[in-house]
Amino acid sequence: MYLIFIVGTAGCGKSLLTATFSDWLRLKKQSVTCVNLDSAALTLPYTPDVDVRDYVRAEDLMEKYDLGPNGAVVMSADLIATEIDSLRTEIEELNSDYVIVDTPGQMELFAFRASGPYIVKELSSDPKALLYLFDATFSADPLNHVSNMFLATAVYTRFLVPQLYVLSKTDLVPRRVVKRTLTWSSRTGALEEALEAEASDTNRLMARDISLLISRLGLSFPLIPVSSKKQEGLINVHSVLMRIFTGGEEVI
Repeated sequence: MYLIFIVGTAGCGKSLLTATFSDWLRLKKQSVTCVNLDSAALTLPYTPDVDVRDYVRAEDLMEKYDLGPNGAVVMSADLIATEIDSLRTEIEELNSDYVIVDTPGQMELFAFRASGPYIVKELSSDPKALLYLFDATFSADPLNHVSNMFLATAVYTRFLVPQLYVLSKTDLVPRRVVKRTLTWSSRTGALEEALEAEASDTNRLMARDISLLISRLGLSFPLIPVSSKKQEGLINVHSVLMRIFTGGEEVI
């Protein structure tokens, strides 16, 4: 069993990728368990096989403790950790080839609270990877791209498990923009040139220093362009996951 945690900023396409990638894997005759960890989700583009809302619902916490929406999702993020045994039992009973975990819409609730790394560690002892989404519409700006690099670095240091990077929602931007963003992910010099041309002095200096620091740490962000709506790029995502999980061998 291989676990894939899908992580990214709000609106970057986590749930839609969960739906599309799980359907794609099933067409390849692989068994898949979809796990929803968003206690505040109202609707989802897939039917969860394991749903945290069966144990914790942000809406119920608002009513019970007289909380606002933000307070309820913060409390629910921590309460999810108390249900880890039940979630793990459900996942193990399904015994699928792949487990795709759709994390909360607000990334900070999962990545930057103590409960997040605990959930990743305790949900299963089987091999796992994080799939971090760079929203193509957001990352089209070089300053935003550096911000995403910084967030991706922070997420990696929080979980310290294999992490791969997807440029999501590529169908929403022109191909030339996708190509340019991919160049930034492969050539630091290209990103520096874009910052020099498009950013103001203070922002340019700060973004350049952040990108250089990340480069000195030996971290890189090779992006896989993906359109969930058009089902493009999924085979490349799967290939990288197989190199992480099995050294390139197909799951049988």
